[in-house]
Amino acid sequence: MLALRPVTGTIGAVIDGIDLSERVGVDLARVLRQALWDHHVLFFREQSLDIPDLKRVTRVFGALKTIPYIAPLLEDPEVIAVEKKATDRNVAVFGGQWHSDFSFLEHPPAGSLLSAINVPEVGGDTVWANQTLAFETLPDDLKVIIEGRAAIHTGKPYGVRFAPLEEERAVNDMVRNDPTADREIFHPVVRRHPENGLRSLFVNPIYTSRIEGYSEAESEPILNRLYWHATQPNFCCRHRWRNGDLVVWDNRSTLHFAVNDYDGNDRLLYRTTFADGLPPRG
Repeated sequence: MLALRPVTGTIGAVIDGIDLSERVGVDLARVLRQALWDHHVLFFREQSLDIPDLKRVTRVFGALKTIPYIAPLLEDPEVIAVEKKATDRNVAVFGGQWHSDFSFLEHPPAGSLLSAINVPEVGGDTVWANQTLAFETLPDDLKVIIEGRAAIHTGKPYGVRFAPLEEERAVNDMVRNDPTADREIFHPVVRRHPENGLRSLFVNPIYTSRIEGYSEAESEPILNRLYWHATQPNFCCRHRWRNGDLVVWDNRSTLHFAVNDYDGNDRLLYRTTFADGLPPRG
């Protein structure tokens, strides 16, 4: 029997009592989607899904979405290996800063799944922050500044203008110095969730360049205040991975951060991504 347990008072829930290697029926799928919208991040232990299972579970939440600038698995263009090997030392990791996945795309992902294949006994945690609560508790002066404004997002790690230093480059096979990633995309600073109508902050340190109507220099102190507020521990949950874990998060209402504290250990997870809109039938 399905059981849901919140992991903090503000974000995240563990779901027990279901085997996701089996087909998810219509009623259960509806429950899982609502749980995701309510809790922002869902944690499933001891699943050990293969790639077809992972893709099938992804479709519970939305249509599979391919992601540019990151090399997928050779055998499957809809799955990415998030990997750091024991020999990869003193290098950045994919997602090693607070961010919302690919917010610089015209249509950012609605959410993502990570399936843990081989993770260290200690280290390599992931942290998520509730951006709906961040907006709801925002100081009034910041609300006045951002109300009705857009933010400009670019694919900084993949482009030319903001290309990272060699030592800052992550271990995943990522496209670099692609001028198409420098294209400026406008998204509301406060985004309304398409399913529940709640409003969330939608800016992040990796991809947000400035706020509409302000220069980059003028935007910097405003954005820094937003980031500080948005990532307070009160809004966060932290997951210690175990092999077989599956985590699903709502990219529209969260930021997340991959902790890079496991040099000398192998870590491999498979990631899928889903798009906005109700999932297709069947």
